[in-house]
Amino acid sequence: MRLGNAQTSLALHSTFTIFAPVDILDNDIKFVAGVGEARAKLLERELGIRTLGDMLSHYPFRYIDRTRIYRISEITDAAGLSYVQFRARVTGMAYAGAGRKRRFTAFVQDPTGSAELVWFQGVKWIEKRIEVGREYLIFGRPSFYRGELSMAHPELETMEQALSRKAESGMQGIYPSTEKLGSVLGAKGMYQIVCNAWALTRDRIADPMPEAVRTKYGLISLRDAIYNIHFPQSQELLRQAQFRLKFDELLGVQLNIQQRRTERLAKSNGFLFPKVGGVFNTFYNEKLPFPLTGAQKRVIKEIRRDTVTGFQMNRLLQGDVGSGKTLVALMTMLLAVDNGYQACMMAPTEILARQHFATICRMLEGMDVKTAILTGSSKAKERRLALEGIASGEVDILIGTHALIEDRVQFANLGFVVIDEQHRFGVEQRARLWTKNEQPPHILVMTATPIPRTLAMTLYGDLDVSVIDELPPGRRPIKTFHYTDAARLKLFGFMRQEIAKGRQVYVVYPLIKESEAMDYKDLTDGYEAISRDFPLPQYVTEICHGKMKPADKEESMRQFKSGEAQILVATSVIEVGVDVPNATVMVIESAERFGLSQLHQLRGRVGRGGEQSYCILMSGEKLSRESRARLEAMCETNDGFRLAELDLKLRGSGDINGTLQSGMAFDLKIASPTTDVQILTVSREAAAEILAADPALAHPANRGLEALRRRYSGREEIDFSRIS
Repeated sequence: MRLGNAQTSLALHSTFTIFAPVDILDNDIKFVAGVGEARAKLLERELGIRTLGDMLSHYPFRYIDRTRIYRISEITDAAGLSYVQFRARVTGMAYAGAGRKRRFTAFVQDPTGSAELVWFQGVKWIEKRIEVGREYLIFGRPSFYRGELSMAHPELETMEQALSRKAESGMQGIYPSTEKLGSVLGAKGMYQIVCNAWALTRDRIADPMPEAVRTKYGLISLRDAIYNIHFPQSQELLRQAQFRLKFDELLGVQLNIQQRRTERLAKSNGFLFPKVGGVFNTFYNEKLPFPLTGAQKRVIKEIRRDTVTGFQMNRLLQGDVGSGKTLVALMTMLLAVDNGYQACMMAPTEILARQHFATICRMLEGMDVKTAILTGSSKAKERRLALEGIASGEVDILIGTHALIEDRVQFANLGFVVIDEQHRFGVEQRARLWTKNEQPPHILVMTATPIPRTLAMTLYGDLDVSVIDELPPGRRPIKTFHYTDAARLKLFGFMRQEIAKGRQVYVVYPLIKESEAMDYKDLTDGYEAISRDFPLPQYVTEICHGKMKPADKEESMRQFKSGEAQILVATSVIEVGVDVPNATVMVIESAERFGLSQLHQLRGRVGRGGEQSYCILMSGEKLSRESRARLEAMCETNDGFRLAELDLKLRGSGDINGTLQSGMAFDLKIASPTTDVQILTVSREAAAEILAADPALAHPANRGLEALRRRYSGREEIDFSRIS
């Protein structure tokens, strides 16, 4: 992405223009010509478009390039063109059929070849518009019959009309819509509303970006960017518009992240953990299930350094599946206990919370550390004892789900918080844990979703980043194979062999109910088929999915964990954290329907014991190039970070972008944190320089930047002013 050549300093000076807020962008969309009350309600319900500003930030997702006029000889089946525009003269007309089946054909040619234009509807209307011998500009989707070019229902106009119609002579945007909205407005209707919205606002768009920033980074004005995102006259103008709008969004994100970090360091005193005491040392010397890896030791030291600085820790811990993140989290919680503080761990699901609780209780057996669990389905007595214990300080470590953020959960002295799979919690939920005390606890957020390190450091600028990049000793690499449905009997034979060794098998399906749009495997049918091929009493098959009652899910998981069931048929509800060391086979049905990140997470449910484990990716014979590349990558490597990098190349936004968007809660309309990494990096540098000159964005010249920052501040900001 090319930037401007100027290297102007961003320090404040008197030539900045002060930009006032533009109220017209808040005007209701119903006042735009062609909308009205009914369509306004439909636009809001279907697309969330309520104001003029919403309409102008509803960007095209692709463009039809009307800047090029083809010769007929260039329009071939092999060229693979979706829409084309060409100039030709009508040489004749013909009619076929009668009544509703009447068809009208116009024969056209240019110096290089000929084509047929066909209309099945509106024959009389189009017949009146066409003259033999006249030249037209013709636009539409090409089709071919025996090598001959034809076009059904093309747009056409005389060359005189085409030359006078400048607005649509460039690249025509195609806008995201819905089936219901499309039936009312259609592509042309949506385009016309955008045109009308632009006409109302084009002379009243103020630019929030200071002149020095625009000059340094070669940014076009906001007005030009909005015009050229909707009505680009060339690929270069479209590129400049996209760069400017993406830069604005990502700069807003970076200003927010970096300012939040600065405020946290300035105003948020952290609890001091000056000693490594008896609890930590006893666990380290007597209870470790296996020696710590070098990466685990490094991360514990990083956390230890954070907790003796006097500043509140806010750290992201990335670790591949099975890398030992939970053990690191437990040992750092024991540091808090040694220093007289309580700790808690919040997990995204009840299954995972109860698994963490069971694992931690087992590891702490015989030690003087009191643990408790609190979830949405905790029974009254269990809940009462947990609430009393944490309020009195008797409970040292509390483990639970989002139930931990309820107002009635009051800690005596909360000093350390662990949030597992942090992207599954919103900003508000994390903030509620932050503000459980007047003085915020240290926070460690963990994820097994690999994010390339440079991207993580840029995106999570308000967090310090730690990475566990090696597996515990003794773990064998999981062997991954790709089979098609034709090899199902072979798969079943392999499953029987593993079960005969005393092992267990996961079989994962993408959906609970079959989709009409895609040929997904149906979980219930799959469960019944496996139950027939693996019948009682020799085999026990359990089922687990997200629509089951918590108690039923828990019972299914209990039977599988205990070994009572040899096969668990499930959806991706078991993607995160479920730990059954005896399970050695993961079968993923319709594997092409999953992204790389999710496939890798599912694979991580096996290989957690000492036995050789296997992941079998099942798919149909026909695969897209992208799907085949994903499955081949899974067979080639077990490295989650390498797969994350590949996912960026294969899918762009992909799974990672969904993870990041949900984790950050920023409403990005056009920028992608994963595919626009270069713009993200540049915006990070710009934010750092801007905030170095004006940390609070209080200078009049930066009013627009402060508004931009607030726009991308997430769903809820933490009020640092109330934290002593």
